[in-house]
Amino acid sequence: MFIQLTYLDSSLPKNDADSATQIVAAFRSTAIIDSPPLRYPLRHLLRRLRQIRIHPLLHLRHNIRNKFNLNFSLHFFLSLKKPQSMAKSPETEHPVVAYGWGARDTSGVFSPFKFSRRATGENDVQFKVLYCGVCHSDLHMAKNEWGFSQYPIVPGHEIVGVVTEVGAKVKKVKVGDKVGVGCLVGSCGDCGQCNSDLENYCPKQILTYSGVYTDGTITYGGYSNLMVAAEHFIIRWPENFPLDIGAPLLCAGITTYSPLRHFGLDKPGLSVGIVGLGGLGHVAVKFAKAFGTKVTVISTSLSKKKEAIEKLGADEFLVSRDPEQMQAAPGTLDGIIDTVSAVHPIVPLVSLLKPNGKLILVGAPEKPLELPGFPPYYGEEVDIGECNWRA
Repeated sequence: MFIQLTYLDSSLPKNDADSATQIVAAFRSTAIIDSPPLRYPLRHLLRRLRQIRIHPLLHLRHNIRNKFNLNFSLHFFLSLKKPQSMAKSPETEHPVVAYGWGARDTSGVFSPFKFSRRATGENDVQFKVLYCGVCHSDLHMAKNEWGFSQYPIVPGHEIVGVVTEVGAKVKKVKVGDKVGVGCLVGSCGDCGQCNSDLENYCPKQILTYSGVYTDGTITYGGYSNLMVAAEHFIIRWPENFPLDIGAPLLCAGITTYSPLRHFGLDKPGLSVGIVGLGGLGHVAVKFAKAFGTKVTVISTSLSKKKEAIEKLGADEFLVSRDPEQMQAAPGTLDGIIDTVSAVHPIVPLVSLLKPNGKLILVGAPEKPLELPGFPPYYGEEVDIGECNWRA
């Protein structure tokens, strides 16, 4: 089998305008070819290609002749990657030494992890991490249950601490101030969403961890000793607000506060259901009560009733696995905030809504939830949707 090499300029990286020339020179320097035509045994060529330290795309045309003298061509692309030894490690890719707790694979097992942070730029804020909340999404991401985790991964996006360094153009905070960082550390800054203070909908948003920053490196979160983030994504912390108990508001807080306000479930006298009494559920109950609504906690566990009513101030408690309780409460709620992060039935919740009621899903199960088409269309209309947190 023989291979003929041709070059397709449109397939080459923009920053490698002269890649074709470089490729030919590299081939000759490694004795893959001596002179045109570029025709060589395929197995020999592929073996030698692994030795070349270049990263353009080649357009390869196979000219294969079998024993029946049948000629045909096959076009495909081959990416030649730089040797891994040339890539910098997490410890050396940036100048600021950092350490934290990271997971290295889908087992989700955490262990000490040394890495590095970028130097503080003119618009950046560096701060010492004092507390970081544990969000259920951290567990999903550590095990790659959503399918886009990048390892090694250092989770944490409910991060608070004290400023240790600021860039020359930073105006919002100074050294010694208390600050926080939530789920994002970057966005394009130019699109309609960014200009409307909805960076969480920006198509180029940069997640606080397991995202890709503008310099091409992976972002690491708050399970670490220090953070560096752009001033725009830093929140100045109120002096009279404890850092430790306030940290979860940077994710769990905004995730529940936002839909209550956005969907009009913040009016005194409304009846609001909160599904699940975990991290999100706790703050959802508190916000809903602060807005003056009548709050019903819906849980699979009766053991949480005392906490919901006596400690958090909920007005009612429904056990979702109890058919009698569920059947006794149809059409009683103006809206429901569903905070459960595991797969669970949706139809029983729909039955609890009043006509034109709203069911907002803010949990993030590892598998899609299923909703049969018939029940929601039977009788009056209800609105069902997901809500992305917003500031």
